[in-house]
Amino acid sequence: MRDWRKILVRNDMAMLVVMGATLRCSFGNAPSNLIVLPVNKVMVGNMPVANIMDNKPMVNILPFGMCSSMSNPTVAAATAAAMGVLTPMPCIPLTTAPWSPGSATVTCGNMPALNNTSKCMCNWGGSIEITHPGQQNVETP
Repeated sequence: MRDWRKILVRNDMAMLVVMGATLRCSFGNAPSNLIVLPVNKVMVGNMPVANIMDNKPMVNILPFGMCSSMSNPTVAAATAAAMGVLTPMPCIPLTTAPWSPGSATVTCGNMPALNNTSKCMCNWGGSIEITHPGQQNVETP
């Protein structure tokens, strides 16, 4: 006999990410928001849908407050000047690789759509993740 409760609960679906999604960096001390320009003309709830190429620093990904990564040269210099005491410095994201993995089946602007399980790496070592997709109605596999 089947357990219908297990069939009705789907854990394999992720949420589609739109403009205004909340982001968090593992080395930042404040959240940030994703900026999605409406160039792909795909909208959900009057908000532009993101794809994996919405990874441009200071365009799509804004600063996360103060950075505490020793891979960041400004943090390393400030820490050295403070005799080895970790000294966070203002975050300037440096993301060169696209978000990964993105949606396997949904595209936006001929690129995989961004879902809330995707991550983006900052060159200073931070892992950027999506804590809120910006909408709660549209799921994607």
